[in-house]
Amino acid sequence: MSIPRAMRPPLALRLSSAGFLTFWCLLAAFPLFWIAVMSFKVPVDSFAANPLSVIFGPETRAAGKGLSFLDIVVGLAALWATARLAVRWLPGAVARYAPWGQLWLGWIAGALLFGYVFVLVFFGALPPVLDALNAVLGPLGAPILGLTTEHYQAVWVDNEFYRNFINSLIVTAGVVTISLTVGTLAGYGLARTNSQLAFWLLVVALVFRALPHSVLVAGYLPPFINSAEILRPFLGDAAPTLYGKPWAVIAVLVSINQPFTIWMLRSFFQNIPMDLDEAARVDGCTHFQAFRWVIMPVMWPGVITTGLFSFLLAYNDFLVTSLLLDAQNQTMVPAIAGYFNRETTPTDQVEAVAAAVSITAPLFLLVMVFQRQIVSGLTAGAVKG
Repeated sequence: MSIPRAMRPPLALRLSSAGFLTFWCLLAAFPLFWIAVMSFKVPVDSFAANPLSVIFGPETRAAGKGLSFLDIVVGLAALWATARLAVRWLPGAVARYAPWGQLWLGWIAGALLFGYVFVLVFFGALPPVLDALNAVLGPLGAPILGLTTEHYQAVWVDNEFYRNFINSLIVTAGVVTISLTVGTLAGYGLARTNSQLAFWLLVVALVFRALPHSVLVAGYLPPFINSAEILRPFLGDAAPTLYGKPWAVIAVLVSINQPFTIWMLRSFFQNIPMDLDEAARVDGCTHFQAFRWVIMPVMWPGVITTGLFSFLLAYNDFLVTSLLLDAQNQTMVPAIAGYFNRETTPTDQVEAVAAAVSITAPLFLLVMVFQRQIVSGLTAGAVKG
């Protein structure tokens, strides 16, 4: 739909807005792009003073590690096809084949399977095929861009970074599951009542959310350290020590995140007309059945948007995880900080950069898969029709 000429902003305003947004996007994307480039080069190229040496990697290429023109074209085509499949095909496939009609279970299974197939094809099947084609092409198959994945192999295999990744998945899955389960029930109940008690509960939750994280950690720390002694009268010698375990971090992060989740979901529920509840009750549903079968299908964009914020809180947390987890159960963000804080060689520093780049991949995949629901939840307040 065209905008009337009288309602169009002046040309100078449009140009200045476009220029500012372009500058901001470049400024925000540059650090991620630069460390991603550094992570695929040998240390001499990664820390070279000449930016072109960092980008093209002459020393990396001289060592026989690089990409040919064919590698670059096929790799970009594979990434483009993966992005299109994730955005256009995966949501429909999840909706059709979700086990027992449960979309959330379908998304978990679909995302894991999609990621596994991508890694298998992109890193397992393509390299040998491209190597054979480059050997046939002769000089035309020579590397033109220096690139090596040895730092990623050192991080994930030699340094066992996959353990930190698994710990991050445990923490984020626990935080998101508990926060959304409690938040949807509490948000729905608070949105459908005019009680003054509900108002003061929300105010207290907001105050609790404003507390510094270090205050909450300091309060939880003594019970976690002494948890074995506290639980021994009930569990005997099998009483566990919660300090250093992921469950302790999940409890603290849920406490931090729950007020925000309740506030956000309550606002989404308030934008859903109460006529839907009344129509469901007239048709014979109980309160919970109306919530489960009528309200929640309308609420999915809001739930996914709120779940994304919960995921980011748990996934990117440093303070709580570094204070409450031991080295064996450390998540990815504190583990990467440990890379940079210790005395290291240039090779170790590039490996730390590779680890930092690795943790961004799940975030990109998450946003690509749920982009429509996120945009719908942020702009429409989860209201449909």
